[in-house]
Amino acid sequence: MCSFYCAKIEPMSKRNLYPNDYIKSTYDIDFAKLYEEGYRGVIFDVDNTLVPHNAPADDRAKALFEELHEIGFQALLLSNNKEPRVKTFKEAVEYCTYIYKAGKPGTAGYKKAMEQMGTDVTSTIFVGDQILTDVWGANRAGIRSVMVQPVKKWHEEIQIIFKRFLEAIILLGYKIYKLYGTDINKVPTKSSKGE
Repeated sequence: MCSFYCAKIEPMSKRNLYPNDYIKSTYDIDFAKLYEEGYRGVIFDVDNTLVPHNAPADDRAKALFEELHEIGFQALLLSNNKEPRVKTFKEAVEYCTYIYKAGKPGTAGYKKAMEQMGTDVTSTIFVGDQILTDVWGANRAGIRSVMVQPVKKWHEEIQIIFKRFLEAIILLGYKIYKLYGTDINKVPTKSSKGE
C-alpha cells in the first residue's frame, strides 16, 4: 500500500519496532484496569485486531465497544482502509469515531486521533496486530503500543502476508528483548486479575 511505502518515515529502530507489550487478543485486555491507571482513549486497528480481515463487526466487537463506553473511554478506529469499510464497522459498534486512509505508520493519524478524543500520549493506548504499520506508527507518535496476535492470520491481502514474514523475524528479536528489556510495559489482562 502506498501509505506504508510513501509515508515520510524516519529510520527504523529497535525501540520503534517493538511493542510495549504483545498479547494474544484484544479481548483479553482489562480495559477497566487501564482506566484506573489513567488511560482515557483507545485507538484500535480494525482488520485482524478486532475481527478477521474484511469481516463485519461481530457481537464480541460490539460488546467491547459498549464496555469501553460504560467504563468512560473514548475509542477510535484508525485504519488505512477506505471509508466504506471503516464507517460500516463504526456504525455497527456505535461507541467510537474513526479515521480512514490514516497513512500508518505515519504519525499524523495518531495525532489526529488523540485530538479527536481529547487525549494525549500519556492517556492514550493503541491496539493493533501489525508491527510495520500499527506498532511502528504508535511508537513513533509516543503512544503506548499493544500488539495482538492476528484474529485470522494468512487470510489477508498479499502485501500484508509479505509483511507478516518480516514481522516474524522482528518478533524473534522482540522475544529476546522482552526477557532483558527495561521498558516492557505489561498491559493488564483479564486473566491476570487477582494475581
